[in-house]
Amino acid sequence: MRWDGQRVDGDEQVLPGLSGLVRSVRSPEFDGVTFHEIRARSVLNRVPGGSLPFGWTVNPYRGCSHACTYCLAGDTEILMADGRTRQLADLTVGAEIYGTESLGRRRRYVRTRVLAHWSTVKHAYRITLADGTELVASGDHRFLTDRGWKHVTAGLIGTSPRPWLRPGSKLVGTGAPVPGPADTIGYRAGYLCGTIRGDGSAETEASDRAREFLSGFESMTELAEVPTRPVPAWQKGFLAGIFDTEGSGAATVLRIADPDELTVDTIRLALARFGFRYTVDGPGDDGMRTVRLLGGTAEHLRFFQLVDPAISRKRRIDGVAIKSTARIGVVSVEPLGLELPLFDITTGTGDFIANGMVSHNCFARNTHTYLDFDAGRDFDTQVVVKLNAPEVLAAQLRRPGWRREHVAMGTNTDPYQRAEGRYRLMPGIIRALAGSGTPFSILTKGTMLTRDLPLLTEVAKDVSVGLNVSIALLDRDLQRRLEPGTPSPQARLELVRRARAAGLPCGVLVAPVLPGLTDSAEQLDRLFAAIADAGATGATVIPLHLRPGAREWFASWLGAEHPELVPRYRELYGGGSYAGRAYRRLLSARVAPLLRRHGLAPDPGEGSDWPSGSVPGQRAQEEGAGPAAGEQMRLL
Repeated sequence: MRWDGQRVDGDEQVLPGLSGLVRSVRSPEFDGVTFHEIRARSVLNRVPGGSLPFGWTVNPYRGCSHACTYCLAGDTEILMADGRTRQLADLTVGAEIYGTESLGRRRRYVRTRVLAHWSTVKHAYRITLADGTELVASGDHRFLTDRGWKHVTAGLIGTSPRPWLRPGSKLVGTGAPVPGPADTIGYRAGYLCGTIRGDGSAETEASDRAREFLSGFESMTELAEVPTRPVPAWQKGFLAGIFDTEGSGAATVLRIADPDELTVDTIRLALARFGFRYTVDGPGDDGMRTVRLLGGTAEHLRFFQLVDPAISRKRRIDGVAIKSTARIGVVSVEPLGLELPLFDITTGTGDFIANGMVSHNCFARNTHTYLDFDAGRDFDTQVVVKLNAPEVLAAQLRRPGWRREHVAMGTNTDPYQRAEGRYRLMPGIIRALAGSGTPFSILTKGTMLTRDLPLLTEVAKDVSVGLNVSIALLDRDLQRRLEPGTPSPQARLELVRRARAAGLPCGVLVAPVLPGLTDSAEQLDRLFAAIADAGATGATVIPLHLRPGAREWFASWLGAEHPELVPRYRELYGGGSYAGRAYRRLLSARVAPLLRRHGLAPDPGEGSDWPSGSVPGQRAQEEGAGPAAGEQMRLL
């Protein structure tokens, strides 16, 4: 049946975010996929905020007919507006958190909201501070220091070096948060004792908690007694309960007042056990003794996180100036040797508090949701095709203000997905870029790129051209089950070989590495040997990343295909989207010597997050225009 005859029936819903629609079509060649053909107004998109090494991208498609699914690390603790913390990967749009504003001569904590939340994959670096705080971030991420915003690694902004972190740089913040208390019988008993020995009344949040905790106990009299040798869990609960009933937190003062000497002594002993400094005032005319916590905001936050009082209002630090005596100077910035899933958010203040440090936020790139599609199955089955992309791009590049900055393709959706065989948009896009003198790079897993190698070779004489191919594994059977609709690993290796034979730089993204399935030293060694034999200019490695939605699908597949690995994956991923720190370190240690052995180790050259010679060429690197790996090639 002819493609042009496959118009979708009139009852097909056209979503309101999709403008410029010409028609929606289906074809037997792409079972279950709907192509929404549009006439776009713009295809050259600016990457806002300077958060990535490249400033522009072109996406002729939104969504991907390959039908395969695979900034700061996701376990970075973010300071919420109630004084608690939540991992960056688990934040949701609309969540209320703390950012900062410069008010008067000081930067102060203010509440803000998460406006967008997304993930990307980039080379990861570990920043270690003098107090033991660790942060995992991309080289392009920025933290606030006592001398302004600084990137994690060196690079170029235009032709000038950008500020970057070095040993001795002092970050602005309070140091890493501490783990909260476990919900144990001891903690519950301590909390109830604190509320009883207080005035017994509390706000709704505390009274609700007390009622919940009471269900496991029989005697109120016994609960009111202070143990002779209280355990730490009991003491944490006690501090939370007495603070909810008798405490106050206002600006820079945190205090607990009570007339009973035993209660005050119990507070003092608990604070001392956990290393808090304090002073005791009184008794006053009313008989009250007041325990005041010393150490400023950093200690107040540690108190809130360690003991977890219930009343949110008392935990707030709105308007408090950011200052700390914590030892938060940079000790080292080390490359992990891996590309990792990294997360970022957009906030109302332009920053947020990450592991206690003031961190710059970037921009959201979850572009499929802008069209009122979801980013899961719709990404695979609702593909938007910009029919006039070459013509519109050529017009945009002719504008007097265009400065011929580097353009990255494939950082969001694959430009050489199967549909490109029908629409043939890329030759016109390549000619438009080269004709305007614009350097560019392409990331793909589609062997359709072979068709355009003669054209790419021709234009590479005039502009910098870089290529990168995604190859996750060599096992053809496993690849068929995980990446239906994509070219085989051998076909992609042949694409690398042909690109190199054509004289083009071409690197490989080993993405993703699957724990227990493709991560052994022997498997990686064979894969790297094949990549090196194909002539690749470098390789970078990405561990498996499981976004919500993909996680459920993969869990079902793993349970059916490899049930023996289910416990290991539960241990590695827990409630998060990516493998834990210990596994990432293990994989990094395994990968690094293998990459060096096969001559594939990435060049940590300034301004580039991609393998040496892959994207872009050396000339573009010298101009500081190298792109990052961008959006992770999806597994599921």
